[in-house]
Amino acid sequence: MAQNGTTCPKPMQATSTGIFQGENPLDYTLPLLIVQIILVIVLTRTLAFLLKPMKQPRVIAEIIGGVLLGPSAFGRSEAFLQTIFPPKSLPVLDTLANLGLIFFLFLVGLELDPKALRRTGKKATSIALAGICLPFSMGIGTSFFLRATVSKGVSQGPFIVFMGVALSITAFPVLARILAELKLLTTDLGRMAMSAAAINDVAAWILLALAIALSGTNKSPLISLWVFLCGAAFLGLCILIIPRVFKWITRRCPDGEPVDEIFICGTLAAVLAAGFVTDSIGIHALFGAFVLGILAPKDGPFASALVEKVEDLVSSLLLPLYFASSGLKTNVATIQGAQSWGLLLLVILTACFGKVVGTVVVSRLCKVPLSEAIALGVLMNSKGLVELIVLNIGKDRKVLNDQTFAIMVLMALVTTFMTTPIMMAVYKPAKRGRTYKLRTVQRKDPSSQLRIMACFHSGRTIPTIINLIEASRGTENKQGLAVYAMHLMELSERPSAIRMVHKARNNGLPFWNKGMQSDPNQVTVAFEAYGQLSRVQIRSMTSISHFSDMHEDICVSAESKTAALIILPFHKHQKVDGSLETIRHEYRVINKKVLENAPCSVGILVDRGLGGSSHVSASSVDSTITVFFFGGPDDREALALGQRMSEHPGITLIVVHFRADPNMEGGEKVAVDVSDSSSCSAHSKAPDEEAINAIKQKLSKNGSVKYEEREVKTNSETVEIIKEFSRCHMVLVGRSPEGIVAATFSINVKTRYPEIGPIGGLLISQDVSANASVLVMHQYNVGSRPVSIDMEERSDEAETE
Repeated sequence: MAQNGTTCPKPMQATSTGIFQGENPLDYTLPLLIVQIILVIVLTRTLAFLLKPMKQPRVIAEIIGGVLLGPSAFGRSEAFLQTIFPPKSLPVLDTLANLGLIFFLFLVGLELDPKALRRTGKKATSIALAGICLPFSMGIGTSFFLRATVSKGVSQGPFIVFMGVALSITAFPVLARILAELKLLTTDLGRMAMSAAAINDVAAWILLALAIALSGTNKSPLISLWVFLCGAAFLGLCILIIPRVFKWITRRCPDGEPVDEIFICGTLAAVLAAGFVTDSIGIHALFGAFVLGILAPKDGPFASALVEKVEDLVSSLLLPLYFASSGLKTNVATIQGAQSWGLLLLVILTACFGKVVGTVVVSRLCKVPLSEAIALGVLMNSKGLVELIVLNIGKDRKVLNDQTFAIMVLMALVTTFMTTPIMMAVYKPAKRGRTYKLRTVQRKDPSSQLRIMACFHSGRTIPTIINLIEASRGTENKQGLAVYAMHLMELSERPSAIRMVHKARNNGLPFWNKGMQSDPNQVTVAFEAYGQLSRVQIRSMTSISHFSDMHEDICVSAESKTAALIILPFHKHQKVDGSLETIRHEYRVINKKVLENAPCSVGILVDRGLGGSSHVSASSVDSTITVFFFGGPDDREALALGQRMSEHPGITLIVVHFRADPNMEGGEKVAVDVSDSSSCSAHSKAPDEEAINAIKQKLSKNGSVKYEEREVKTNSETVEIIKEFSRCHMVLVGRSPEGIVAATFSINVKTRYPEIGPIGGLLISQDVSANASVLVMHQYNVGSRPVSIDMEERSDEAETE
C-alpha cells in the first residue's frame, strides 16, 4: 500500500539459494533469524557471566543486552540496524518472541500454587497490599506529571492504570532468584517476601487485564465492559473444566513410568488455544497461557515432564528474543534535556519510595524488626519480565510513547539492579554458628549421641548411606544416632528453580526442586521409612546452591545441627564393569572445600554398593568391616567409627594394625624426617596405643571383633596386606595416616586424589581388585592440623583408572 509516495518493502522469502548464487543470506528470513538469535544469546550470556560476581539475576543481563542491541547503542549505527535488524524482519522476530513468552508465562503459572496463596498469613497479605496500593497511588500521581510533559495526548484512563501497574509490580521469579543467591529463601524474611510477592504478582495480572480492557482503540465503554466480561467468563470456564482434564491425565501418568507424548503435545496445544482465545477477546494471548499454568498440576511426573520438555528451549532460546524485541523499541536518546532526566529520576524515586515506605510502615505495624522491614521493602521493589510485558503492551496499544517507554524501561532496570547490593549492605543476618564440643566420632564418652550429616547427589547412593547408618547406630549406645540426610542440588538458571519455594522446609537450608531428575519426595520417604523402622532419628534436608558455594551450606548446616561427622560422596561412581567414572568434577571441588572448612570430622564415601542395591533390614545385616590402622588422628577417627559399628550384631570388625619392622627399607630416613619435622607423630603415639588397647579389650569370643597386627619391611608388603584384607564389604581408613609405615608408603606412592589420601587412593585403583566400599575419615582438630589439598587441574574425564 502506498503512503506519501513510499511503498512497503517486499516480503522476505524464507531461505536463500546460497552465496554462490550471488544472494545475501541476510536478505532472507531464516538465515537472518538464526543470526539474530545467536547474537542475542551470545550477548546476554556474556553479560550474565560478567554480572554474576555481583549476584545479579540473569534478567538484568537480558534487559541490558536488549537495550544495547537497540537504537540506544549498537542500533545507532544505521548499517548495523539495517543489516541485522531491518524493519521487515521485526514481525517474524516479534512473533517468535511472543510465542516464547506465551510458553514462559505458562511455566510461571505452573510455579504459582493457588493453595499456597490461600494459606498466606495476614502479615504477608497486609505487606503485599501495602506494596501495591501506595505505589499504585503514587504511579497515578506521576502519570499527571508525565501527561503534562512528555506524554501529551495519550488517553488518560489507560495511561493512569498502566503507570500504576508498572510502579506497583514485584517480579516474583526475579525475587526468588535474588533470595536464592543471597541464601535467604527459607529464612523468615524470605518466606514472607515470597508470599507477599506471589499475592502482588496475581494482583498485578488482574490490574493489567483491566488496563488492557480499558486501552482499546474504540472509545465506547461498552467495548471495554464486554472485553472484561468475556475474560471473566473464559476464566470461569477454565476453572470448571481444565482441572478435571488435568486430573484425568495425572491418573494416567504413574510414578516411575515415562509420560505419554500425547499428553505433553495436547497440553502445549491447549496453551496455544487458550492464548488464541484471550487474544481474540482482546486481553493478550499470554493471559490464556498463564491461566492454564496456574490450573495445571504442580507435582508428580506429568508436571515434571512438562517443565523438562518446555523449559530449556523457552528460557534459553526464545525468551531472550523478547528482551531483544523490547530493546529495539527502547531509545535512551529520546530522554533529552534536564526535564526528561528529571522525570526519569522522579519515576525511579517514586517507585522506590512507594514500595519501600509502604512495605516498611506496614511491616513495622506487624511487629517486623526494622532491619527486616527495610530489607522487605528493598526486595519488593525488584522488577523484571512482568514489568517489560506491561510496558510493551502499553507501547503496542499507543498508551506509552517512545520517551515514556524508555524512561520506564530504565526505571525497571535501575530498581532491579540495585536490589542485591542494597540488600547486602542493609541486611546482614546473624551467623547461626554454635559452640559445641562433640565434633568428632572419637570421644571420651562413646555412649553419647552421634550426629551425622550424610550428603548425597542422587538416589543411587541412598541404599549405601542407609546401610551405613544402620551399621553405625550402635546398639549399645543409650543415646543412639541422629542423622541429617542432605540432598545436594545445583541451583541452575532455569526458571523452574522458583518451584523450590513451595517445597521449602524450615530446616535452615534452601529448598526442594521438583524439576530435577531424582524425586525428593521419594528420597524423603526412603529415609523417613528407615527412621520409623529403626530407632535412628532421621531428618531429610536439601541444599540447592551454586556449586561454587555449596560447601557453605554443608558446613553452616552441619554446625547448626551440631554434627560430629559429615559424610560426602566421592566424585566418582562405580560402573557395571566395576571401574569408576566421574559424575561431575564440581563435586570433587565441593569435597575439597568442605574438608578445608568443616566444623567437624569429614568422611568421603566411595560407594560400591554396601549391602547391595537396596536397604538391608537390621536382622539381615551380615557385613565385614575392615579398618586399616597406621596411626594418627584420622586413623583413630576411622577406628572409633569401626568400634561403634562392631556393636551391631550383624557386623564383623577386622582391625589391621600396621607396624614398621626395625629393618624396614627406608625406615631410618623416614624416621629421622618424621622426628625432626613432625612433632605431631610423636604426640599422637600415646593416643594411638590407647585406641589400639581399647580395641584389644573389645576382642570378642564370637569373633565379631578381630585384631591383626602386621609388621612390614617394604611397601610391597603393605600393598599385599591391604589387598588381603580389602575383600570385605567396607573399608575404613584415615585420610592422612601417620607413622613410619604410612610415611614410607606416601613417599613412594603418588596420590592422585589427595582428598582421600594415599590408602584411599590405592583402594580405588586397579591395583586392588576389590569391590568394597571405602569410607575415608578426616578428624576435626581445630587450629592444629591445617588441611591443604592441591588438586590437579586436569579433567578427571581424561584420566584412566
